Amino acid sequence: MTVETTTGAVSHTIAMEWHAIDWQAANQHVRRLQVRIVKAAQESRWNKVKSLQRLLTRSFYAKALAVRRVTENSGKSTPGVDGEIWDTPQKKAEGITKLQHRGYQPKPLKRVYIDKANGKQRPLGIPTMTDRAMQALWLLALDPIAEVQGDRNSYGFRKGRSCADAIQQCFTVLARKHRAQWILEGDIKSCFDKIDHQWLLDHVSMDKSILRKWLKAGFLQDQRLYPTDEGTPQGGIISPVLANLALDGLERILNDHYPKNTKRGNAAKVNFIRYADDFVITGSSQELLENEVKPMVEAFLKERGLELSQEKTHITHISEGFDFLGQNLRKYANGKLIIKPSKKNIKTFLDEVRTTTNNHKQIPAGQLVLILTRKIRGWVNYHRYVASKRTFAKIDHEIFDILWRWAKRRHPNKGKRWIKQRYFMTVEGNNWMFYGEHAGNVRTLYQASSTPIMRHTKIRGEANPYDPEWEMYFEKRLTVKMRGNLHGRKQLLQLWKEQKGRCPVCKQPITELSGWHNHHIIWRVHGGTDNIENRVLLHPTCHQQVHNQSIYVEKPRPTKGVKKA
Repeated sequence: MTVETTTGAVSHTIAMEWHAIDWQAANQHVRRLQVRIVKAAQESRWNKVKSLQRLLTRSFYAKALAVRRVTENSGKSTPGVDGEIWDTPQKKAEGITKLQHRGYQPKPLKRVYIDKANGKQRPLGIPTMTDRAMQALWLLALDPIAEVQGDRNSYGFRKGRSCADAIQQCFTVLARKHRAQWILEGDIKSCFDKIDHQWLLDHVSMDKSILRKWLKAGFLQDQRLYPTDEGTPQGGIISPVLANLALDGLERILNDHYPKNTKRGNAAKVNFIRYADDFVITGSSQELLENEVKPMVEAFLKERGLELSQEKTHITHISEGFDFLGQNLRKYANGKLIIKPSKKNIKTFLDEVRTTTNNHKQIPAGQLVLILTRKIRGWVNYHRYVASKRTFAKIDHEIFDILWRWAKRRHPNKGKRWIKQRYFMTVEGNNWMFYGEHAGNVRTLYQASSTPIMRHTKIRGEANPYDPEWEMYFEKRLTVKMRGNLHGRKQLLQLWKEQKGRCPVCKQPITELSGWHNHHIIWRVHGGTDNIENRVLLHPTCHQQVHNQSIYVEKPRPTKGVKKA
């Protein structure tokens, strides 16, 4: 696939033209520096790491990628205390010039509160756009080190890792007959809010003055400035990586005390799985976990200013089952371990569907189909790797009841037959398929039970997405994941395959995180059709660049091995 353009190479004299930035060159430049940082960190050459970080964070291309990230993510329209958002190419270009280290002083965070499932509220700190971009810039330099230092079985907020990996590791260490029978369910109390600042300043490999300014920036609430003497702000782009760096090392301590393939280790059956601040530790007995492992964990956390939440930390036998990351894991009388969606997670999802339908009482059915389909797809894609087939059928039944009540409420004077004909149609033997028209097309609601159950292959513990030796490994995993995510969306899957999973403008992978736009090669205003032959998938920013500069994107030629979906 080729991209033809008359813009030529972008020099630094015109680099501030946002749509003229060469994103392919930007990604290649940053990637090369990240690879060098990984190699230096693996060899413990920390002075070299520091110099490479300095080179990266002062690079124009790295600053451009940082601005691109904060202007494409879900919080792009949420301003900080200064009320500023970067929603135009001019503001984004100006944002790059603001990322200067000399004289940099972050503004206080805007404090808001998010409702939690238990009725309590979680504080969220919203930085300004400039501070977000500065954090995104340093994240490019810090994340490669976090991957080198990360625990093998830590899965939260790490590139290429997911909840499915953590659940699959739980299956690996619990499923067989002679595996551990006891589980310590751990939860760290107010993890992000309590991490010790001095520990972070002493152990995190980045510019200490910048880090100190972020940690001590304070927050505004009700027009009053409050200091921040501990913790990292939830809402900051770099905060999850800082939390991971603080928690990494616990698995290595446990492995040192209970070495694998030794008499002591085999008897203890201690295994560690962590996702962000939630973790489980397996053990051969309740006494081992209570008297040996738990004190070890508490001592590790205390050094970092943290402690276990007594409310959420339990020691459980596998026959009783436990919930972890929205799944319930339990070994039954026949000795078989079954993992399925937890009751709490199912209830939360159905409550969300009810709230959505109640809040959209008057919208057209076709629009409601699109809103609910996105929610259903997201939920079932998360749970499709476990024993969910019966749960999916139950979800379909519950959603039908919700939609039936929605339809009856809209037409209280109509009979059941009229309502059925108005909102439900027959599709492949299903006589109760909810449907509606949108943009001139008939849309049917996605059925949870149509999602195939898949076996997830866990990521290898030592895999590092910034190490060139693992490049092919991660590309193969991305291909498998995207095919699963695009199941049921045949045209999107076909386009993604034709493009070999990459954007033709910047040559970077197209993922669910990056997002994508459908681009018409011959624009529709110029008579182009909506057929698949006239479409390619582009990243959102690349799509804007193509239209701004009238770049012609060539349709990929069919290659061997690419089959139609």
